[in-house]
Amino acid sequence: MDIESYLQSKGIAYEKHVHEKAYTAQELAHAEHVSGYMVAKPVIVKTDYDYAMCVLPAPHHLNLERAAQALQEAHVELASERELADLFPDCELGAEPAIGSMYGMETVVDQSLHEDTHIIMSAGTHHEAVRINRDDWERICEPVVASITESL
Repeated sequence: MDIESYLQSKGIAYEKHVHEKAYTAQELAHAEHVSGYMVAKPVIVKTDYDYAMCVLPAPHHLNLERAAQALQEAHVELASERELADLFPDCELGAEPAIGSMYGMETVVDQSLHEDTHIIMSAGTHHEAVRINRDDWERICEPVVASITESL
């Protein structure tokens, strides 16, 4: 199921934007003419038993120790590109939507992104994005809110 179908099935209003190719979350922010702090960047981590989606602002880096604590795991590691391709077969690599629930994943959001009114994310391709209300995003993802990042 693509992101538009998923959002429609959940009754979530969204805006879809088409832009020049953007391969990173910071490039997406530039293409959308917004601060990187409004762009939700998903980082997939592997626990001992499953995968989880950590969502952070584009300018930040994930702190794996903090992510493990938020997930109540002893440790986590980054998922490999091969694992990402298997987990997100409907997406271009690196353009996964920041909606863990769409893929059956627990979601952890950095508290700094939790404060925005809207978020922008990739829509499965490097040239499409969606903008949704943060409250709606939280309603469908039910994320754990924690401090999981380090700024650059």
